[in-house]
Amino acid sequence: MARIVRGALIQAANCGAPDAPVAKIKQAMIDKHVAMIEEAADKGAQVCCLQELFYGPYFCAEQNTKWYDFVERVPDGPTTKLMMELAKKLKMVLVVPLYEEDITGVYYNTAAVVDSTGEYLGKFRKIHIPHCNPGFWEKFYFRPGNLGYPVFETTIGKVGVYICYDRHFPEGWRALGLNGAEIVFNPSATVAGLSEYLWKLEQPASACANAFFVGAINRPGIEEPWKIGEFYGQSYFCNPRGQIVDEAPRSGDAVLISDLNFDMIREVRNVWQFYRDRRPDSYGNLVEA
Repeated sequence: MARIVRGALIQAANCGAPDAPVAKIKQAMIDKHVAMIEEAADKGAQVCCLQELFYGPYFCAEQNTKWYDFVERVPDGPTTKLMMELAKKLKMVLVVPLYEEDITGVYYNTAAVVDSTGEYLGKFRKIHIPHCNPGFWEKFYFRPGNLGYPVFETTIGKVGVYICYDRHFPEGWRALGLNGAEIVFNPSATVAGLSEYLWKLEQPASACANAFFVGAINRPGIEEPWKIGEFYGQSYFCNPRGQIVDEAPRSGDAVLISDLNFDMIREVRNVWQFYRDRRPDSYGNLVEA
């Protein structure tokens, strides 16, 4: 019998004015996402990933210390604990991107992974941090990730995470594949413009090069007051052949559901022997300073 995993991706426009208190914005977005996660569960989803920094706007559009108030500990903070309870109740694996405080003043762009039993399995910290104009001032907010490329053993299979700007770096995709990932989620906040054409190029290419599934998530809408561009949604799943199999709309909230046949991973890898034919002995100069 085929090994079918029903996945869900959630894209959601920011709610609440950006000049509202940070705690109020955060609670409104959490409440909105809880309802959408429950909708995914009602549709039979077994694993669900949220968008990058899901409980607020993409505040990296400016450099303002007020947004440091979004940070919380992982897994000891309230949002991870809430998601652990929700995962257990709904029997769903959850990938939860949030703003993590390690120690006071040391913050990361992080995704917590929670099993369908409610167990916290670990976290991925965004490795590659952009800092460029217009509107992507992430080094003001985040240290580069220092936990490598973990893959988490969940009830639905082996789950990896890469976050937004990471997707431009093929080395991490390969590391996740070599670590055993069967599906990699890439929660993002990316706007129309220079890199939009890459949205449907890089991630399917990485899925094909590594013969695993990819769930790509992007928020929708134009966020006030910064207006750095349109977050163009279009969250999607692609299969190990690099084919997009289900896609959300460009605009508006969406709970995207897709049935993924994990048996395809073995089928594709038995044809395209990219892992067998790698030549790591010839790649040394790639990591020389």
